Amino acid sequence: MAEVTDADFEAEVIGSDLPVLVQFTAEWCGPCRQLAPVLKDIAAEEGHRLKVVQIDVDRNPGTTISYGVMATPTLLLFRDGEPVRSIVGARPKRKLLADLADAL
Repeated sequence: MAEVTDADFEAEVIGSDLPVLVQFTAEWCGPCRQLAPVLKDIAAEEGHRLKVVQIDVDRNPGTTISYGVMATPTLLLFRDGEPVRSIVGARPKRKLLADLADAL
């Protein structure tokens, strides 16, 4: 799963032709580590219609603050450069796909 930073967030997420699912994560976050393999599976299976990236909240405070992220993991789905769905906390793959289905 690709990692984005404050420096390339606009190019990789805002400017993407595909919808982008961004995981706001941290090294110390247990639920984030639990969610990582789920997101890798989704990235592999849905890569033709969805880009999946992660951003470390500790190393990239600018983006984290600008989107009001207060907890990890937070998932934001961006479409056409705008956040259209926010999900806080880890979820099983089936539930996460269901939560995203109507926004994709």
